[in-house]
Amino acid sequence: MNFLKDIFNIFFPEVCLCCHEHLVNHETTICLTCRHDLPLTNFSFEEENLVEKSFYGRIPIENATALFYFTKKGNVQLLIHELKYNKQQQVGNFIGNWLGDEILESNRFKDLDYIIPVPLHQKKLRSRGYNQVTTFGESLAKKLNISYNSTILVKISSTKTQTKKIRLDRWKNVQELFFVQNNFDLKNKHILLIDDIITTGATLEACCKSFSKIEGLKISIACMAYTK
Repeated sequence: MNFLKDIFNIFFPEVCLCCHEHLVNHETTICLTCRHDLPLTNFSFEEENLVEKSFYGRIPIENATALFYFTKKGNVQLLIHELKYNKQQQVGNFIGNWLGDEILESNRFKDLDYIIPVPLHQKKLRSRGYNQVTTFGESLAKKLNISYNSTILVKISSTKTQTKKIRLDRWKNVQELFFVQNNFDLKNKHILLIDDIITTGATLEACCKSFSKIEGLKISIACMAYTK
């Protein structure tokens, strides 16, 4: 199989999604140089990190993390764009495995029962064909040896993209758009809610509030990137 892969790579070489140089043996998704330059947050090891502080006074959470800092026109934006719009699903695996290793090493995220993604509305899901955080969540779940469940939380109203909205408008735009299907018993469980990028946190806040009536439920948060 390795011989066939080598022959295939001669004619169809894999390239780094950031710099577009050819990948060499043992490099996947991006080259080692670009990987080294990615802006890690190290939030998984830091109590009261910037993500956790952003939810103070808004929603009760156990712990929160994001793997990278997100900056416009940076390589993190490029990677997530490739995942979100160009179907480069290996990006989700790449980030999920990396963050999973961090979380295990940090030992701060204990006794997790489920990983639950922020859902897309069915209309957008049909249009795009996939939720951009699925492979991220599945890889993370495999690393942490817990269940990934994309059917617990549902988005019930489609909204225009959140990208260019101001903070107040974005917060208003996500209120009461999510609900928890009542056939799942989450009493006294601990869930890890995941998304791609944290900006204002409004979407994650709305998701967390949809769980508010479930007795004993604890929520932690993990995302690919955090916008300063």
